[in-house]
Amino acid sequence: MTAGVRQEPREATRPRAPRRTRLPALLALLVGLGGVGYRLALLLADAPPTNSDEATMGLAALHIAGGEGFPVWFYGQAYMGTLEAYLAAPLVALAGPSVLVLRLPTLALYALFLALSWRLTRRLGGDRWFALLVVGFLALGSDRVVKNQLIAGGGYPELNPAGVVLALLTVSLCAGASGARLPRWAAWGLVSGLMLWVDPLVLPYVLGTGAVLLAWRRRELAGPAGLVLAGTLLLGAAPMLLDSLRHGRNPLAAVLAASGGDAAASWGERLHGGLVVGPSLATGFCSPGHCARWQLWWAPVFLLLLALATATAWRTLRPPSAPPVSAPASPASAPASGADLGELPFEANGKSPRSGGGDARRVSAAVRLALLAAAAAVLAAYAASNAAGRTPIESARYLSVLAVATPALLWPLWSAARRAGLWPSCRHPGGVVGSDRPGHRHLGEPEPIHRTTGGRMRTRAAGVAAVAVLAGMLGTGAVATAGVIGGVPATHAEADRHRALVDTLGALGVRQVRGGYWTCNRLTFASGEDVRCAVVDDELRPGFDRLPAYRRAVDADPGAAWVAPAGSPLAARLDTRLGPGPGALDLVTVAGWRIYLPRR
Repeated sequence: MTAGVRQEPREATRPRAPRRTRLPALLALLVGLGGVGYRLALLLADAPPTNSDEATMGLAALHIAGGEGFPVWFYGQAYMGTLEAYLAAPLVALAGPSVLVLRLPTLALYALFLALSWRLTRRLGGDRWFALLVVGFLALGSDRVVKNQLIAGGGYPELNPAGVVLALLTVSLCAGASGARLPRWAAWGLVSGLMLWVDPLVLPYVLGTGAVLLAWRRRELAGPAGLVLAGTLLLGAAPMLLDSLRHGRNPLAAVLAASGGDAAASWGERLHGGLVVGPSLATGFCSPGHCARWQLWWAPVFLLLLALATATAWRTLRPPSAPPVSAPASPASAPASGADLGELPFEANGKSPRSGGGDARRVSAAVRLALLAAAAAVLAAYAASNAAGRTPIESARYLSVLAVATPALLWPLWSAARRAGLWPSCRHPGGVVGSDRPGHRHLGEPEPIHRTTGGRMRTRAAGVAAVAVLAGMLGTGAVATAGVIGGVPATHAEADRHRALVDTLGALGVRQVRGGYWTCNRLTFASGEDVRCAVVDDELRPGFDRLPAYRRAVDADPGAAWVAPAGSPLAARLDTRLGPGPGALDLVTVAGWRIYLPRR
């Protein structure tokens, strides 16, 4: 009876899983490459402009490459670790000192930040279209943003990728599989320790993600995991700790002393600089060097989004109330056990068990809440500082770490647009689904409860407003990015003039010079220390030398020259010493610069 029955392979009877759309992932890749390519083009055109602070990090890289020293701190101070110098040292050893070589590691850090931000957005529940939005926003580059990301001036380029790594590791440790956790604990501790050495601006993110780990993995932290985390954290912070023990220095006190306390600002100035100008500058909405009034629209929206996203994450994080005892719910009304898994990676790759979705959803909300709390703490600390009131344009770099919280900050906009049906969905042959798996809705996406006409209108209006804000963000950021591109020719021309200055000093045989602070270390690094410079002020008095050895070398040379930018107060002061008479100087001009040589 069964001899003629042909058995089909088991795989043939299984419904074929619909293929996930790859379009948003491919678009994100192209947008990310565009963001990296844009920044590489800036570097090749000598933008953003360099300065003596960046050259100081370059000198540290030069000394490390030559085995002449292994500095712990940025020269001349007891805070801001020199990780960027150690990253650039191998390239400097191979190719010699240059701004491009110094910035290649920071460009790589930016590319890593983009890739990690895509991953974090997915792990926090966002679909590929939302992750594409996040990558697209972060690919834009206003003046302040590209300076924070590319200038190797100490701390800023590495903070954002490190903050995203901490968030990713936190999600993995709290919601991932229970096996093989120790390497992840070690990575979390090592990154935290390194960043505390590099720059304490990342401390709110360390504390926020650490609180989530403590809430979810208290028992695990009481065992080997806690020892591993503590050990690697101490290892990462070892340069700071060892230097503090050797010299009795307190890096935290040094940071607080440098926060602008020497120039008091009123509370009105602080709040304006911190809460109005600061978010617009730091997140990429302003033109080079200033914020126009229309570009400040983002400030109130940023604060509102911060509050909305925090409330949403808190509401999701709160434990669900027990359902009333009644007749059992029908299978059709019960949510699928995997529905709350959203886009966490252990669900997306099909390797997760189908239980525990509610906890995974709460982990995602907890990490989002930690990122938002850290961003709020950074903003509050900055707004309370004198730097926000006295130098809001330049000091906005302290808010660069706000970018870490981008996926959590934009969550309410994404959710509102999706609920209103105004956001692209990942389509499959079997139909439209909320996530990339059939039958799953997105993590954190509310059930459609507004079934009345008024409810649908409110949902639609919220969605339209969300899309308008998103369009305004991308449009304003694009305008600010275009402003950077427009300033590239002038920046490139200035860099050419500086290269001509270095060449002229070499042709004249000048090896020791005096100049202003923003001239000296830049000149010394560009010449590979062939020219050493001692800092003077506009009255020719000794200034702040980050490397005192240079002053000793200059003071020992009776033929030391003077260098000043054309039209500067220092040049005007030195011009009075031209002409006949004892101590007179001879003038050699280079485009944009004036070289003053002692008359022999």
